[in-house]
Amino acid sequence: MPGRVDSESHPRNPVPTVDIIIEHRDGLVLIERKNPPHGWAIPGGFIDYGESAECAAVREAREETGLELSDLKQFHVYSDPKRDCRLHTMTTVFTAVGSGRAVATDDAASLRIFRPDELPDEMAFDHRAILEDYLTGRWARD
Repeated sequence: MPGRVDSESHPRNPVPTVDIIIEHRDGLVLIERKNPPHGWAIPGGFIDYGESAECAAVREAREETGLELSDLKQFHVYSDPKRDCRLHTMTTVFTAVGSGRAVATDDAASLRIFRPDELPDEMAFDHRAILEDYLTGRWARD
């Protein structure tokens, strides 16, 4: 509900996050999450206080995949209150090209580069739908 307030009279707002669709070596980089909710996911995470979404995307990509990013572009915002079972998040999804050696780090249990026609059926959050939007050009600009 818009305008809801918690017991200390602070507005309850969605928590901002970023996700990064990284193209690398003819595929898309996905991580297998170490922490709940488990499953394959697009690299990403929470935006730190005082950090821009763009800086958070670069940081999260480096922390979870070891990759450096180029051609970072904003793709779309996803804000369904049910997209994350832990709390209401609002994610800004970016696209980028990754360079370097891809390795699972930080809270990634493993990392794999998937061809677009071989994506896992079961993914964490709403990441399968995000990738389907990306691959079909649903939010593409002319």
